[in-house]
Amino acid sequence: MVIFITGISSGFGLATARLLSQEGHVVYGTVRREVSKLPGVHYLQLDVRDARAVQDAVRQIVEKEGAVDVLVNNAGMGIGGPLEFATEEEIQLQMETNFMGLVHCVDAVLPYMRRQKRGKIIALSSIGGLMGLPFQGFYSASKFAIEGYCEALRLETRGMGVQVVVLRPGDFSTGFTGSRKKVGNEEALRAYPQYQVALEKVEHDELSGLKPEVLAGKIGRIVTMRHPRNGYVVASLEQRLSVFLKRVLPARWFDWVLGSYYKLS
Repeated sequence: MVIFITGISSGFGLATARLLSQEGHVVYGTVRREVSKLPGVHYLQLDVRDARAVQDAVRQIVEKEGAVDVLVNNAGMGIGGPLEFATEEEIQLQMETNFMGLVHCVDAVLPYMRRQKRGKIIALSSIGGLMGLPFQGFYSASKFAIEGYCEALRLETRGMGVQVVVLRPGDFSTGFTGSRKKVGNEEALRAYPQYQVALEKVEHDELSGLKPEVLAGKIGRIVTMRHPRNGYVVASLEQRLSVFLKRVLPARWFDWVLGSYYKLS
């Protein structure tokens, strides 16, 4: 299969590109800067926020390979901090990378997939796309947007041979923790003294989380499934339980559970 993966310089993208290439797939992946290259993987230097660059890249893949069978939309970033202290530029960066990046990629591959009458779109959301995470509010907002977009996309492309699958990772040990943009000004820390405690909890969970190869393996299996589910939660037992509780508990009770977990009460 011909697979287009966004954001393969590290973390999930790197592990997924390595695995799928080793399994014999033709893998194209995007990076924003020069990186050490995996053998057998085709690198495309672009930013998913640039719609024209994404269109050009997909066109080149189709001209060379004849098709794009699978899109794995992985590229993303995160902002940590109180919502009111995020700058307009940070909010735009968050939403344009995580959400509009997906839109640009889908817009680029979907005409070919419709023509082929086959294709698979795998979008990385997060358990933060199922619940609003304190001090990661705009990250959650970007993932909520992915959830709604993919639900609509799945319905619109029903019967066209296009499958849309959403993956919701929990905490994983990747470079994401170190690259998170964090609000650090004194006014924010004074106004929200609980922010630092919550952030330490977040980073501890991420650094002790699952390895990216776990998610890569899940993606590898989904790529070859004839009838994958609409979505999967890939997380620790505790975090899978939190997703279940979100579904079954009254909203006020779940707010208390989540607040207690992040030591907000």
